[in-house]
Amino acid sequence: MADELNGKRIAILAADGVERVELEQPRQALQDAGATTELLSLHEGEIQARNNDLDAAGTFSVDALVKSASVNDYDGLLLPGGTVNPDQLRMDTDAVAFVRDFMGTGKPVASICHGPWTLIEAGVAKGRTLTSYPSIRTDLRNAGANVVDEEVARDGNLITSRSPDDLPAFSSAFVELLGQEGERA
Repeated sequence: MADELNGKRIAILAADGVERVELEQPRQALQDAGATTELLSLHEGEIQARNNDLDAAGTFSVDALVKSASVNDYDGLLLPGGTVNPDQLRMDTDAVAFVRDFMGTGKPVASICHGPWTLIEAGVAKGRTLTSYPSIRTDLRNAGANVVDEEVARDGNLITSRSPDDLPAFSSAFVELLGQEGERA
């Protein structure tokens, strides 16, 4: 449905080094379903995107700073991957606090690839069933998560996926979860 998420406002938290397709494709799916998206980051201006972590892939305009954002203003949170992006986010106290506080609301959160690194740093991975890019699964296990190797893992309000190959299923699962939240409201 083209309007199933009308009125929903989704925060996308990303920094320089974000994997372009992991921001672009889910954002497009959200917008196609009628949601409004807002890119939050660590600095104003633009963030640098990458393809396969190595190749420059243009930029995305930042809509607001995470340090000024309120979880109450959003209905969902998207955490795209790439290795550099979540590595920067997990080192920023404002970004970590935003993720921790957002997870505490019970609102939908979706994270793909290396994005769960920020969930680990926020202390919200313990006891949750997650998937991720293979190289960070040990980090997730060490943080107390139950790690699975599935296209999409859903644990309550949390959706995770492994890599860009999973983007169609990941995006659909997030849109579906956000739509279900609207039905309960």
